[in-house]
Amino acid sequence: MAEFAGYNMPISYTGINDEHAAVRNNAGVFDVSHMGEFMLKGENALALIQKVTTNDASKLTAGMAQYSCLTNENGGIVDDLIIYCIEENKVYMIVVNASNIDKDWNWISSFNTDNVEMHNISEKTCLLAVQGPNATQILQPLASTDIMNLKYYTFVKTTFAGVENVLISATGYTGSGGVEIYFEDKNDNADKIWNAIFEAGKPQGIKPIGLGARDTLRLEMGYCLYGNDIDDITTPLEAGLGWITKFTKDFTAREILEKQKAAGITKKLVGFEMVDKGIPRHGYEITDADGNKIGEVTSGTQAPSLAKAVGLGYVSKQYAAIDSIIYIKIREKNVQAKVVKIPFV
Repeated sequence: MAEFAGYNMPISYTGINDEHAAVRNNAGVFDVSHMGEFMLKGENALALIQKVTTNDASKLTAGMAQYSCLTNENGGIVDDLIIYCIEENKVYMIVVNASNIDKDWNWISSFNTDNVEMHNISEKTCLLAVQGPNATQILQPLASTDIMNLKYYTFVKTTFAGVENVLISATGYTGSGGVEIYFEDKNDNADKIWNAIFEAGKPQGIKPIGLGARDTLRLEMGYCLYGNDIDDITTPLEAGLGWITKFTKDFTAREILEKQKAAGITKKLVGFEMVDKGIPRHGYEITDADGNKIGEVTSGTQAPSLAKAVGLGYVSKQYAAIDSIIYIKIREKNVQAKVVKIPFV
């Protein structure tokens, strides 16, 4: 166990490699109830979301979800998030990172000039992520609605394990399929649902998974972690998130990001794999062949599925092309690495 964003979190149950393999090959359960959830309601709810997020939420109909981010006045990323359309143009849920709950709430609130009804339901909302190729097959008997055929980034409201008003979405942070399950923290719902999942998954060997494997799984997919790979001073364009940045609508920092797009970015988030032996870590310098600093590692690990060390980092644009040779400074030695396409798996 370890402290994370003010919560005492499980880092590992049986070992990171074992848990990682369970999710890639079978199914695993993450308790991620520390995440933040906001409800936005009213006729101006969509307009507020459109103002503060980069993606185009007007494309969402009821039952659809969307990956997006908040940008500050300088174009930096306040947070990355998922928007759930509960009722078109009227009711939305926004799911944010645990460490940014207060910051995000204050930022969105500062643009709420049209009396959108806002509720921070983070404290009373539980979230379990059940991930892996066998996840929905294990869970289906517990759900009163079809969840095995949910399209990616869609969701249903259903009764699950006897608990009503459960939102199940085909989303996740592992790249191995599965769902995320949101429900209200009352009447021992959490115990009931957790126990029902493990009872249903017992024959197939479903496992609880900690934050350690969550990190290795998301890194193999090249998914950004807020505070490591994206933050208040990195822009969506630099982070490779141009695909969620829609200039067809007005949003905070639109002008700045349009200028950056026109001028061209000077640094870029890239994936790399180690050529020589060594494990890259957050904060390590990235250099050229002569030892000049050209960037910094934002995430790195020994990837369990690949049996090799990989990482993400920002480099000067001229070193961002696939197959570029770069060097990671590990214990004062420049260790060779190569820029590769992400995802790594």
